[in-house]
Amino acid sequence: MTYYIKADQFFYPYEIKKGGFLEIVDGKFGDWTEEIPTSAEILDYSGKSIAPGLVETHIHGFGGADAQDAEIEGIMGTMSEGLLSAGVTSFLPSPLTDNHEGLKEVCSVVGEHYQEARGAKVRGIFFEGPFFTEEHKGAQNPKYMRDAKMWELEDWQNAAHGMLKKVGLAPEREGSEEFIRKATESGVTIALGHSNATYKQAVAGVQAGATMWIHTFNGMSGMTHQEPGMVGAILNTPNTYAELICDGHHVRPEAAEIVMKMKGADHVVLITDSMRAAGLPDGPYMLGEYEVEVRDGAAWLPTGRPAASILTLKTAVKNVVDWGIATPAQAIMMASLTPAKSVNIDDVCGQIKTGLDADFIVLDSEMNLVATYLDGQKRFG
Repeated sequence: MTYYIKADQFFYPYEIKKGGFLEIVDGKFGDWTEEIPTSAEILDYSGKSIAPGLVETHIHGFGGADAQDAEIEGIMGTMSEGLLSAGVTSFLPSPLTDNHEGLKEVCSVVGEHYQEARGAKVRGIFFEGPFFTEEHKGAQNPKYMRDAKMWELEDWQNAAHGMLKKVGLAPEREGSEEFIRKATESGVTIALGHSNATYKQAVAGVQAGATMWIHTFNGMSGMTHQEPGMVGAILNTPNTYAELICDGHHVRPEAAEIVMKMKGADHVVLITDSMRAAGLPDGPYMLGEYEVEVRDGAAWLPTGRPAASILTLKTAVKNVVDWGIATPAQAIMMASLTPAKSVNIDDVCGQIKTGLDADFIVLDSEMNLVATYLDGQKRFG
């Protein structure tokens, strides 16, 4: 089946195509053209914009389900289908710090059932932990935190059938540099975070092969004129990817703007870090083994500090535009192509490109989500 989408603009990786038509052929992107055959079927989105489906590379839960539960229906059903309402068409379910067997169970569920996802496509797994430091544990249980060992990664990867794409760690932990080298050689992306590392230790992690930073500013050593710390390393390593939670609670817009100016839209990854309460009403919820209170647009620990968010990726995109710190094109890039590139899945998602699955979203002039399409078929809106 072939049809053409008519819209005011189309967000391509490095340009905006104004007007014209985008061909969809058997669920795949075709070519953009200024004119189409007179007998062609047209899907008219005049006044709207077409963008690639959003790519979520750091998300714990949604709609009551959580990756930590290691439940097929929760990940492949509740999360996968629910994320379509957030404009997400590809995601990496992300469990928290846990013991070896708990994380291995998540690997088995995803590795054996990822193709059963009924909505947004499961493109891999992100382990936010367990190789972190207790000083910046966040809403994670420090009793599981430990030094990184390759045997653990290899066992998890075997259970995941190669779907473990990204692993977080604190670079100051013993043996981290050797682990980073071996892990990256095996094809796993290493993200640094939940760390009290010095600037020197953080840069050493990058030199060993780490290419990402977990939720910039949150859960890491700050920057001073005497010790630049993790934040200084992020701002001073131009070829690394910096995650940002742009909900207005975890990071002030001004701080996010500084990161975007230093890194560029091609190296900033918008994430949600959202928990199971995302998409649900306010109230008490469990985040891993900890109870949090959801109110005022965020999840809060009893200490009054923000925990994992309830942000949706479509809202993060709208926020950075509304705050005046990114153009629509930059915002889309930071939530689609850049996250896809950061974990090496841009060959299957994150951009409008001839031959790729026609996973895309429709936006109005205010950057509100109008519809979400998967394989050329409308699934939300």
